[in-house]
Amino acid sequence: MDNLVLAIDGGGTRCRLALSDRARSWRVEVGSANVSTDFDASCAELSQGLAALGQQAGIDVADLAKVPAYLGLAGVTGPAVADRLAAVLPFTHVRIEDDRPSALRGALGPRDGFVAHCGTGSFLAMQQGGKPRFAGGWGPVLGDQASAQWVGKRALSEVLECADGVIASSEMSEHLLRRFEGATGIVKAASRMSPTEFGALAPVVTQSAGKGDTVAMSILQAGADYLADRLKKMGWILGVPICLTGGIGPHYAAFLPKDMQQVLTQPSGDPLSGAIALAHAFKEEVEHERC
Repeated sequence: MDNLVLAIDGGGTRCRLALSDRARSWRVEVGSANVSTDFDASCAELSQGLAALGQQAGIDVADLAKVPAYLGLAGVTGPAVADRLAAVLPFTHVRIEDDRPSALRGALGPRDGFVAHCGTGSFLAMQQGGKPRFAGGWGPVLGDQASAQWVGKRALSEVLECADGVIASSEMSEHLLRRFEGATGIVKAASRMSPTEFGALAPVVTQSAGKGDTVAMSILQAGADYLADRLKKMGWILGVPICLTGGIGPHYAAFLPKDMQQVLTQPSGDPLSGAIALAHAFKEEVEHERC
């Protein structure tokens, strides 16, 4: 027990929990955990995950709660949300942040570089000399450009443009028009769709773009243009590595400028591995304070 840490990576699509002592780990996965979108549902998923993790490791949840824990969760927009969540969860020692630091640490490890993370939501990050900097990640209402939900929403919007005759129709636009039973069906369905449901349409776009569909390719180009612009504004220069992470992030590779394509690198790990690394760092802080 003295060597264990608990790490959680929670996003708009899934939440993963890990118990680790560096030599081995136990892992479980539950549903969405975006604490801004649905706080109570996220707490329920976290509680379910803790129970499953404890059962897998053969440790009571009460003892599990004594393990230093690091949580990187979508929707943690500031200290108020983090404090509210900490009050609900059973942990004795816990650090709660949004999901960006763990994704950055997982992708780059200790290396300098940039990350463009595009999952259900999106954000950009850089790391220099061990110090992180972030941009974006403000949620589907005011941000999350180039995310899966943005792609899905944009696809439906473009289909309406096709229906109006403003832009040329494509095989994908016709497919979506039939799928939703016309333009009015798209408007009706979109009014009820969650970010996750919009995000579920993203594979239609990426698959269609791979076949040369003009509407699909224009959507990915718009997303890539946004990423390239923000990376440059954050200070990216020639030769500095860029990682494209998240479910849809790698699909932008071919649409980025050539100089950025040349420095694309594979991530060192995933957000959960980043959360585990940050959990170990947090554990060291807790032990230092005890001394």
